[in-house]
Amino acid sequence: MNDLNVALLQLLPKGSQEENLRKGLDYCEKAKQMGADIALFPEMWNIGYGLTPDRQETDKGAIGLDSDFILRFRELAGELRMAIGITFLEKYDPSPRNSLAVIDRHGGVVLHYAKVHTCVFDLTERQLTAGDDFYTADLDTEGGTVRIGAMICYDREFPESARILMLKGAEIILVPNACPMEINRLSQLRARAYENMAGVATVNYPYGQPDCNGHSSAFDGIAYRPGDGGSRDTLIVEAGEAEGIYMARFPMDELRDYRRREVHGDAYRRPEKYFALVSGEKAEPFIRKYDV
Repeated sequence: MNDLNVALLQLLPKGSQEENLRKGLDYCEKAKQMGADIALFPEMWNIGYGLTPDRQETDKGAIGLDSDFILRFRELAGELRMAIGITFLEKYDPSPRNSLAVIDRHGGVVLHYAKVHTCVFDLTERQLTAGDDFYTADLDTEGGTVRIGAMICYDREFPESARILMLKGAEIILVPNACPMEINRLSQLRARAYENMAGVATVNYPYGQPDCNGHSSAFDGIAYRPGDGGSRDTLIVEAGEAEGIYMARFPMDELRDYRRREVHGDAYRRPEKYFALVSGEKAEPFIRKYDV
């Protein structure tokens, strides 16, 4: 298939949900003009990640998947014939969720994901309901079908998040974000792409949003190319701190060929040895002693 073009919408939120709606729609149209197949928003765009420790205030910003806010993006996706990854504080029982809806170019919601690893150490995210699982979906684009998955911000800190998505067939992992992106977090994303042979597209809020600094990024996960004689930098794009649209082009045919012939991902895993990862029990410290 053709390359997949992901527009990373590194945008400053406005003062209200209605203003964020208008700005978001406007930037989706700009992304389409730039050739995007998918326009991706940073974490919880409908309220600009404007959480407070006040639960009543938090509930006021929560919306349903069937809300007018989401419906307007669905209508625009159909009009533009472009997929949109819109993030929002989702109305949910017993408390709201931190969610993403990926809308295809026909206006249908093909992926609905709620953040699994909520920041329970934080007074604001502690009040949210965590998601139940990681999901993938086939996204129909003009150039062909791509299997996508999603993580949200703190999910990236856990290798299991991307690994599960890889096992479920994800070729491209979409990562809405709202935190400072520095060398260690960027290295995490690079590692998730490398170890799973998957593309990873992350969009953050720009400088000016509290506790954010831009540096949206994308990695194609292709560490080796025939004839190169060594490994290569998998970075496609890294934004600076400024607001803007940053385009990430994923070479899907090359990525798929790479996944067929290389040794990472699911090629040589030994899941029968990984019991401690899923048992729920704390592993005892253990140092193996070797006879000399």
